Amino acid sequence: MRVLSPALRLLLLAAADAFSPISIGRPSTILHGGHIGSGGMADTRNPDTIQHEDPRKSISAAPSFEEYLKQRANEGTTAATAPPKPIAEGDFDATAAISAMETSQTKTVGDIASAIPDLAPKPDQSYAKNDGFTAMGNAVSLQASDAPGPANVAWISDLSVDGALSSLTIFNGPLSDVPHLIQRCFINEGMLHFFLDVRPRAYGAHDLRDADGNYPGPETLGRKAFEYSGARKDYDTKFGTEELISLLDDTVAKLEGVTKNPGLGDEGLSELEKVTLGPLAVDISMPLTSGNVDSIIGLREKVASMWLGWATDDSHAHRPGAPVNSQYVYDTKYRQNCYGALLDKYVGYFGQADGAKLAAADSGPLDEAYVGGGS
Repeated sequence: MRVLSPALRLLLLAAADAFSPISIGRPSTILHGGHIGSGGMADTRNPDTIQHEDPRKSISAAPSFEEYLKQRANEGTTAATAPPKPIAEGDFDATAAISAMETSQTKTVGDIASAIPDLAPKPDQSYAKNDGFTAMGNAVSLQASDAPGPANVAWISDLSVDGALSSLTIFNGPLSDVPHLIQRCFINEGMLHFFLDVRPRAYGAHDLRDADGNYPGPETLGRKAFEYSGARKDYDTKFGTEELISLLDDTVAKLEGVTKNPGLGDEGLSELEKVTLGPLAVDISMPLTSGNVDSIIGLREKVASMWLGWATDDSHAHRPGAPVNSQYVYDTKYRQNCYGALLDKYVGYFGQADGAKLAAADSGPLDEAYVGGGS
């Protein structure tokens, strides 16, 4: 794992202020003696049910994930809210496009919840469309969940901004080496900007890959070159397979009017993007057409299904002990870097204030620490 440079530390410290607006009225998840899982870390998400004579001090039993999804859906449909404001118009209306993606993504999260029984909602980090959270005047919906037990999913953010953004973020816990998954669609001025990344869980020096796909060897990196090469081989063998590569390539080839945005080895990437992008990241822009929207929805569903297959495959579990602890340390720093990279993107999309709030909400609580396993 690369050590954060002083410049990156300063950036992340300055960006941390963005978390303040989003957490107003919502308790922090800093550790205060939570349940200790088998990995030796505290799960701060699961307090006991308490009935107190003062209702404000009571803690009711948490709903099932399916019940929670239904509850949120009902809130969104029964509230008297203003109609969503389309940000762009083209061959396919932006509001209709985001609505279609939102419907598809809700089904995807439902499939994940059905396959991972210990996945549970995180109401304190979730927002319904009638909660008053907006970005550029458009309603924000974010359904957050996690599974700190055996499935060990650290964070899922099912995010939608009416007429502008549809995003699914999945960060895995340290009990396995299953890749993180990022899927994001942003619509503006008749263009659909699509990003997808199946992110490795170990540093493989992908940011040092040159334009020809070559990596520095021992003459440059010393013995670390072999460590990084091993991490790349593990990822390519388990996850970055020909099946995934063909799926990505074939879908992109069918899209209309595609232009590729800077990727690994290209100029124009920020330092945080370089250290967080995976080797198969797709970052493209295209006209907003019904055909492109349908193809992107299909790709998102298929890749999410592949992730679910990996997440429910016990062969990807780490051995107890040092591998889990090392993964936890790596993931903690990596998620901080991911937040910094996302902050830049969302500020560019929605302006400083709204972008910072949205990046904080989508990234999840970075002060939450658990390994799970016995939670």
